[in-house]
Amino acid sequence: MTAPIREHTGRGPLGKDEIAARIARDIPAGSYVNLGIGQPTLVADHLGPGAGVVLHTENGMLGMGPAATGDEIDPDLTNAGKVPVTELPGAAYFHHADSFAMMRGGHLDVCVLGAFQVSAHGDLANWHTGAPDAIPAVGGAMDLAIGAKQVFVMMTLFAKDGTAKLVRECTYPLTGLRCVSRLYTDLAVFELGAEGAVVVETFGISYDELAARLDVPLRAA
Repeated sequence: MTAPIREHTGRGPLGKDEIAARIARDIPAGSYVNLGIGQPTLVADHLGPGAGVVLHTENGMLGMGPAATGDEIDPDLTNAGKVPVTELPGAAYFHHADSFAMMRGGHLDVCVLGAFQVSAHGDLANWHTGAPDAIPAVGGAMDLAIGAKQVFVMMTLFAKDGTAKLVRECTYPLTGLRCVSRLYTDLAVFELGAEGAVVVETFGISYDELAARLDVPLRAA
């Protein structure tokens, strides 16, 4: 059963590092996890050594650690976004094709992806806005969206022009159908599924204010 909604109205929206830390708290110990390119890679910095989580990167590594800094930086040791990373004891390297076999074979427990839009039922659009001048960027998102046992999305709830990214139906080209289980944003955390969007937690906004801003039926947890 889902816990009652938690409203944090005495603070502002979450920053991107705070969203990443919130996601890290929800990843079960013992999970094999892929972090998508961009902001999702920040989650690695919030998984302590005792978290018991094994990070996978699609360019061919298991046992990835947090981002590398200073003397830790090795230009030959990067994640899929070409960001220098560290390795944890027991880390392993393998061919790119083997990495995708892990993704497509259902061997990942969780993946964390960014998105342009997510529907209340868990549809994902994160590779193309459909704009004529936009550069498509599929990468391994389709493989992860369908292959991972759980898909978490990390994004801001509203675009720069104020339009909501959580929608009734995605208008951008789809990456996957009904694949997103949880949505983590600066203003709220949602559980998504066949019954629609359930609000788990809010930040800097009340449930009623959130419902007024979204053209999506919401349910309180």
